[in-house]
Amino acid sequence: MDAIPLVHASLGERELAAVAEVFASGWPAGQGPQGKALEARLAAEYRVGDAVAVSNCGAALHLAMLALGVGPGDEVIVADYGFPAPAQAARYVGATPVFADVRPDTYTVDPRAVADLVTPRTAGIIAVDTVGLPADYTELQEIADRHGLFLVEDAACAVGATYQGGKAGALAEVGCLSFHGRKGASSGEGGALLAADPEIGKDARLRSSFGIGSIFDMGNVVGLPIPVFTEIGYNFKLSDIAAAILQVQLGRIGELLARRSAVAAQYGELLAGEDLLTLPHVPADRTHAWQTYMVTLDETVERGAVATALRAQGIGCGHGTFAGHTQPVFDAKQTCPVSLDLATRQLAIPMHAELTQDQVTRVAHTLREAVHAHAGTARRAA
Repeated sequence: MDAIPLVHASLGERELAAVAEVFASGWPAGQGPQGKALEARLAAEYRVGDAVAVSNCGAALHLAMLALGVGPGDEVIVADYGFPAPAQAARYVGATPVFADVRPDTYTVDPRAVADLVTPRTAGIIAVDTVGLPADYTELQEIADRHGLFLVEDAACAVGATYQGGKAGALAEVGCLSFHGRKGASSGEGGALLAADPEIGKDARLRSSFGIGSIFDMGNVVGLPIPVFTEIGYNFKLSDIAAAILQVQLGRIGELLARRSAVAAQYGELLAGEDLLTLPHVPADRTHAWQTYMVTLDETVERGAVATALRAQGIGCGHGTFAGHTQPVFDAKQTCPVSLDLATRQLAIPMHAELTQDQVTRVAHTLREAVHAHAGTARRAA
């Protein structure tokens, strides 16, 4: 029986042709013609002051903290449920991440939890568009404005999603995107920082290239320009190879997102009415990018046994995502009960644009059988 992977990047002949053009140009490194074209496209499509192409979303979050002046003694409120990159970004600059619990229906950060965590040391908030669903930015921005805080959007999973008509990634003063292999638009690895204020983008671009700016630009200056290191920087550049792939992918985002949405709708139909599963909820004021499709298992179902059953049939699956406050690296003295509960009961099932209707049907059928076969086992184990 053919395997059905959990994730699969939709890369093909058009992307290969774009890479061949970069090879022919002689400039495969970062901040060259393809990178500049990608940044201009992102800035125009997202209607932001600047866009900086970088090596990954983690780098974008790090650069955002630096550009916003975050440092030792500061606290940054971060969404607890999700990949813990925002908390790590705060730690990179010596700040303390403070974990905010999430809503049980959307899995996005709960604005009420955020409001309760604001202290005189709070510098800002990093919200997460959890597995592709935008957070509650109207309420979050009100909190940020009331207390004079910055608001950063971690839109790593949400390329193509919307909130109240606005594009995910441009819902806060700084947005961070990911183009990892499981995202809606992918170059294998990659990211971008989107900034309403061009000065934030300028700072991020300089720091992303060791603090000296574009070597490509210097090479086109008549004479012999000598770089001057004005800031402590990093090598966070995105290669022109990846930038060329992404320009093709961005042109396909409507097609790829439509297919993911169709997969989600089919799962919704096939799994409807199953008492042992709770399906994702999408509020009416936003759309989902469907980076991941997560179901929440009834507390009586043994998740590990279900995963074993799916994998035995060649069906990929995953644990869902992380409750950041439980990770030893942060040594957080907090409790986030909703996030913790979701982290122990959610299961990710195959979601990507290459899935066929027959494959989705097979996944749903196998999942139903598995949860019924292993219902009650978690309760007995307790």
